[in-house]
Amino acid sequence: MTHWTILLAVEEAAEGGLFDFNATLPFMALQFLILAAILNAIFYKPLTQAIDERDEYIRSNKQEAKERLAKAEQLAKQYEQELASSRKQAQQIIAQAQADAQKMAASEIAAAMQAAQNQREQAQKEINQQKQEALASLEQQVDALSRQILERLLGSELVNS
Repeated sequence: MTHWTILLAVEEAAEGGLFDFNATLPFMALQFLILAAILNAIFYKPLTQAIDERDEYIRSNKQEAKERLAKAEQLAKQYEQELASSRKQAQQIIAQAQADAQKMAASEIAAAMQAAQNQREQAQKEINQQKQEALASLEQQVDALSRQILERLLGSELVNS
């Protein structure tokens, strides 16, 4: 049975069966090449060009975006440094103002304490002076009263002598 199948295939090949190499094969190849050339000229080149342009557009936008991002990051870093510097200066100014205020307050407190001390000393002097005057006045009054008492007790003659 296998011999008959092979024999039939050989007979068909001889008669122009499955693989017939005549003028149709080169004509079909020529048609294929013409179709490929037409498709290339009409469809593939414009499509490839559009794809290349789009790819270049995307690539340039991506590069610009990277540059802008790098610039934005650099500016953000610079602004953060300036902000930190400004904060540091502000803290220094505040610390200096607090120190100046403390010095001022201390000097005013010292001046007020000195004025209070001076007033206290002045008041003490006035009190001592008034005390001395009061004692002197009392002493004179005591002397005068003593004489009057003596005059009354002893009489006016003895006191004069």
